[in-house]
Amino acid sequence: MSVVAACGIPGPGSGPTVVDDDNAALAHTAERDSSGHGPEQTAPGADALGEPSGHTSSDRTSGSRTSGGHTTGGRTSGGHTTGDRLVVATTFTVLADMVRVVGGDRVIAESITTPGADVHYYEPTAGDLRRVEGADLVVSNGLGMDAWLLRFLDGTDVPHVVTSKGIDPLPVRAGKATGLPNPHAWMSPVEGASYIRTIARALTELDPVGADEYAANADAYIARLDELAERAKAAVATIPAEHRVLATCEGAFSYLARDLGLDELYLWAVNSENQGLPQQVSGLIDEVRRRDVPAVFCESTVSGDAMAQVARETGSRFEGRLYVDSLSAATGPVPTYLDLLDHDLETITRELTS
Repeated sequence: MSVVAACGIPGPGSGPTVVDDDNAALAHTAERDSSGHGPEQTAPGADALGEPSGHTSSDRTSGSRTSGGHTTGGRTSGGHTTGDRLVVATTFTVLADMVRVVGGDRVIAESITTPGADVHYYEPTAGDLRRVEGADLVVSNGLGMDAWLLRFLDGTDVPHVVTSKGIDPLPVRAGKATGLPNPHAWMSPVEGASYIRTIARALTELDPVGADEYAANADAYIARLDELAERAKAAVATIPAEHRVLATCEGAFSYLARDLGLDELYLWAVNSENQGLPQQVSGLIDEVRRRDVPAVFCESTVSGDAMAQVARETGSRFEGRLYVDSLSAATGPVPTYLDLLDHDLETITRELTS
């Protein structure tokens, strides 16, 4: 069964194919604020592999794609010749890191959005379109997370895989998108393993010669995720039961909270809706007070001002920044997906047990 398909043409069966998700577009539309615009984004620059910034797909020479997914000519990425390596464009940095680890030396992974960008609000550029058109594969999250990708996939023949296909999505529980899928499934190591298997299958279909390498890399990656999940459960067990409450700016931790038995509180459901409204702040203040939550958190890609007010009003600590939608730069605290999960779990455990 094919897991990749030409964009705009449904693939056979129910495996990951092209985005064909009305809910994705609905979620993106429903959560726009009344102005129809999101916050200003950082322009695309260095990719998740640390390639020099300032290069886009216009810097590549266009080699011809073969049936095996490889380029036969001089396709380049960020000024570097790819040879027979697959060029994979992803919608955000977490996915790029997954592709890099699974693909190993056979793949070059490029994130369309840069570290620190809010993928919910991203406005694609002409350079992004060229990057997608020059790729051997496009990898997205789906579930409304990166619905902006749909606007320029039509009319291209680049294979496209949706990593969230195959998971059982949790619903958004508040805000304008109530009932629509919560897109942040990768925050669960269990669901992250599903993403990795999907990526490995897609790479194998495009490059059958690399099948054994992709399978071995994916198995080793998933084993590390399994170990991390077990450590997380043990760490959460040290938190007093009454303090197992995760209060964040965005409701991005539903999958992780489910896995670890944490109650979830948040100011807004998804980043692309109105953020930090007075009623959101006052409602969370009431809940944090009522439950005597010792610490509150916010994500790295959004302003922490509203949560700082919650902390002032309740006396809760607000010292831990969590990473969700974006990795850090290579020199930052979370340059990889595993680093992101480790950082967040350590921060949550430390702050709720202090």
